[in-house]
Order: sequence, then C-alpha cells, then structure tokens
Amino acid sequence: MRLLLVSDIHGNLEALEACLGSAPEHGAIANLGDVVGYGASPNQVIELLREMDPISVRGNHDRCCCGLEDTTHFNPIAADAANWTRGELSEANVDWLRELPSGPLRDGNWDGVQFVHGSPLEEDGYIASEFSASAALEISPFRLTFFGHTHIQCAYARQRYVTEALALERLNVASCAQVSRLRLDPNTRYLINPGSVGQPRDHDRRSAFAVYDDEKQEVLFYRVPYDIARAQERILQAGLPRGLALRLEDGR
Repeated sequence: MRLLLVSDIHGNLEALEACLGSAPEHGAIANLGDVVGYGASPNQVIELLREMDPISVRGNHDRCCCGLEDTTHFNPIAADAANWTRGELSEANVDWLRELPSGPLRDGNWDGVQFVHGSPLEEDGYIASEFSASAALEISPFRLTFFGHTHIQCAYARQRYVTEALALERLNVASCAQVSRLRLDPNTRYLINPGSVGQPRDHDRRSAFAVYDDEKQEVLFYRVPYDIARAQERILQAGLPRGLALRLEDGR
C-alpha cells in the first residue's frame, strides 16, 4: 500500500491542492504537522485534510495557533501570523488542532514506522545534519521515521554505526514536476523528510511531498509547481506580513 506524506502545509491551500492533484494513487495519508501558520487559508486547509482522515501529529505552529501555547518563542513575523490564524480559525478547526497528538506516533497499519514533527528525541527538535540525524537514529528502534519541521526534503540512513545523508535518484528531468526515488534496504534505519508543502526552504519554490510504498520498499519524492501568485495574493489581502508572500517566490 502507498502512504502519502505531507508536512508543513502552513495554511497554503494552493500548494496543498497541487500536491493532492499530483500524487499517485494511495491508500492512506500522513500529516507530519504544522498544518497552519504563515499562510492565509487555515480553515480551508484543515477542512481539506480532515476529509481525508489522515494519520496526524501536531507541529509547533499548530499548538500556538489553537492556543495551547503562546508565541513568545516565535520571531515577530511568525507570531503575527499565528495570532492572525488563531482569530481566523473556526471553533471546529481549533478543536481539531487541539486534539492532534504529539509525536512520536505509531499506526497499526504501518509496521516499523513512526511519525514525528521534529525529532523522536524532542517534539520541536530540528534534524538538519548528519549529527542530529545520528542522535535520533541511535535511540530509535523503528526502521522508518518520517519527520518534518525543517521544510527541507531529505533522507538520512544509519547502518553499521554510520549515519549519512542520502542522495536521491532522479527519475525524470522535468523542470516543472520532479520525481526522485529512494530504494529502502531492509537492514537499514532511515529518517525521511517529505519536505514542506506550503513553504519550502531549500531555494526550490515548488511544493514538496513524498509517497512511501511498503510493497516496493521505496519512497518517491515529488516537487510540483503551484499557483504561488494566488497564495501570495491571499497573504497580502489578509494583511499578513509581506515577507511571508515574498519568501514563497524564492523557496526560503
């Protein structure tokens, strides 16, 4: 069965719709957190996700936007966006965010897999290097850990006491929609980040997601274009900080 992996949507409806429209057929969906914050379509994004009944873990922006935590640790732009989102959300969607579980999370349909937002070691921890990946993989008994939070599509592996960042195999050379593959070894433990749907930060402005196939034992990584101009227009019309619109153009 195939599992669609999305993370860090951040209220970007246009990006989420592009990902769902480009994804291959799948039997389930996993949301790795930060559904809202930054973007100007929080209710629409949550309602679209809720219809699909995803496996979900919460993110740090999810906590702040539903009032479980204040924004004192956010930078001013992130805090402004979170406070705006909190006032925009419907009561039903606030309740949905409040009920999201913290990671690590397991699901009985996916053997040997765990889902986290930041790190298995710390809910808001960043895995952004071989060093931080090694620390997480050393203690994890799970073969596959799917994570988000960094907004960067990547994969790490640990085998024989060595952790390394993995190169992905490009399956096409298209300039618009890109697909890459990671073949999984049964004796290796992995940390896999599908990238950010709504706010990529690797200087590639295309939306990112991934699909795990437990029969083929592979993960396909996707980058797809979306209507950035419309997402930017929504941000500006909502009165959110202009920088949130500008950064979408640069993928940062």
